[in-house]
Amino acid sequence: MTSILIIVVVILLLAALVQVTRVSELLSEIKSKDVNEVTDKDNNTQGLLFLIVGFGFLIFVVWQMVTWNHLLLPPASSLHGAEIDILMQASMALILIVFFILSPILFYFLYKYRGKKSNKAYFFSHNNKLEVVWTVVPTIILTVFIIFGLKTWDKAMNVDVTQSTKIIEVYAQQFYWSARYSGDDNILGKANYKLVKEKNIFGVDTLDINFGDDKMTKEVHLVVDQPVLLKFRSQDVIHSAFLPHFRVQMNCVPGITTQFGFTPTRTTAQMKETEGEDFEYILLCNKICGQAHYNMQMKVIVETQEEFDIWYDSKQNLENRLLTKKEKKDV
Repeated sequence: MTSILIIVVVILLLAALVQVTRVSELLSEIKSKDVNEVTDKDNNTQGLLFLIVGFGFLIFVVWQMVTWNHLLLPPASSLHGAEIDILMQASMALILIVFFILSPILFYFLYKYRGKKSNKAYFFSHNNKLEVVWTVVPTIILTVFIIFGLKTWDKAMNVDVTQSTKIIEVYAQQFYWSARYSGDDNILGKANYKLVKEKNIFGVDTLDINFGDDKMTKEVHLVVDQPVLLKFRSQDVIHSAFLPHFRVQMNCVPGITTQFGFTPTRTTAQMKETEGEDFEYILLCNKICGQAHYNMQMKVIVETQEEFDIWYDSKQNLENRLLTKKEKKDV
């Protein structure tokens, strides 16, 4: 019933607007006046409105920055993330400087050079110096930022994998994540999507010698200040692994393995002290992957080596999880 009333009200408003427009046209015909003619009064009104709305908008932007900036992500909790934050801050600083210089000029000029019948437009065809300035200066600035960005990207993506780097596979499915740790040998057992069934959700090849000490978990635990290499796979559609506090995002593509390495620098406990007791590192899916996409999350915990060892030792390895006693003997 409410929907019908809303539709009726909208139709009546549209009809009223049509009638008002029609009355205005009839009055203009009686007064022999063209309603489409733009007068100096109209120009003054529009120029003043541009000035008020424009500077009101700038005040609103400043208010938003002051009021809502604290809701942005806290400083990065990874080594490469700190460099990404510097790049982001430098880019935003440049954008805001240009914005707060050019926007007031734009709104002021809209008012100052509003239409007047007594004014005559000045024809300005070309100026070589101006062309050089507004071509060369942006080119130099953008080149510096592009080089800065490429170097930052190179450092973030080309991470050296050493013996101390823990290798973890993150497996995406509609609509949840699973993790597989590489065990004491730090080598993940081979996997194939054709082997996915029942408990073997990763499709691990149980004939591979390296699979036995792998461990499957429903959350990711990381050791603070220790490098980690996350290898991503997907069982069904394209997902996007997003760890905002570590400044990590990587697509999970069916049929191929993608990866991202980083070093966490702040434990979950440390983050709780500054961000509140409810804080948790979360792995999200940043690709709309289906109806339950919004709920595709997995907890990530950064802790000390001692805390990690206690948690890790409590997890069952895949050999015990997947194989029967006879199968273990055969292997």
